[in-house]
Amino acid sequence: MTEEKDLLTEKPGCLDDTDFEGYELVYERPSTLTDTKFHYCPGCGHSTAHKLLAEVIQELGIQDKTIGIAPVGCSVFAYDYVDIDWQEAAHGRATAVATGIKRFLPDKYVFTYQGDGDLAAIGTAETVHCVNRGENILIVFINNGVYGMTSGQMAPTTLKDMKTTTSPYGRDVGHVGYPIKVSELIAPLPGAFYVTRVAVHTPALARKAKKAFMNGFKYQKLGMGTSFVEVISNCPSNWKMTPVQTMDFMNDNMIKYYPLGDVKLPPKEALENLNK
Repeated sequence: MTEEKDLLTEKPGCLDDTDFEGYELVYERPSTLTDTKFHYCPGCGHSTAHKLLAEVIQELGIQDKTIGIAPVGCSVFAYDYVDIDWQEAAHGRATAVATGIKRFLPDKYVFTYQGDGDLAAIGTAETVHCVNRGENILIVFINNGVYGMTSGQMAPTTLKDMKTTTSPYGRDVGHVGYPIKVSELIAPLPGAFYVTRVAVHTPALARKAKKAFMNGFKYQKLGMGTSFVEVISNCPSNWKMTPVQTMDFMNDNMIKYYPLGDVKLPPKEALENLNK
């Protein structure tokens, strides 16, 4: 590989397929990502989540059958990056819009992509009732503990004593209540088919998140309820930290309060017909 490395250093982009004959391809950029450059802050989890979703959609071969709903917040820009059909929704109303689309087009794979300010604050009622009805969709919930797009105000998921622009002295749980664990809130609902919590700030965790996204799409074939994947994410800009510092905050604070893992799994008998 010495010659190839020299070429990459001296003349980037000059290699073709013949230069790598005999080597095994272990990774390539998913074709379901657009050519638009990510605008997200360095260290933000949104870009990784986008890439994983794009990979899953490509690997399942459902690009022309998938519809995403992007509401208000940083999550709204998902339509710029993942090359599928998208529908925007008013703040917090993504699951309501998804309900209408899935009922009208039941053969499509429908998912929402929402932040914590959108889903867990103004969209709490829509979220709870959507899951309680067992709508046959996937909900992707990005939880970074703040309102990301609008300068980092306190969200329902902001940790105890965590400082934000609207809680400069830290979240006072005696005054505003405790952070909401959304996955645990909705898991007992009868319409919740699959509920899990993942993260994307390390390669190993990103692989687990990808598997969760894959499950969420596959389970729509069964039509037995709502899949909910919560992604604990870092937000360097609004946490006022470097990307490296957010890694420690994720491990020492976010994941301690929001433990990773499955919250509700489908019954084994429900999955027997998944591959039929």
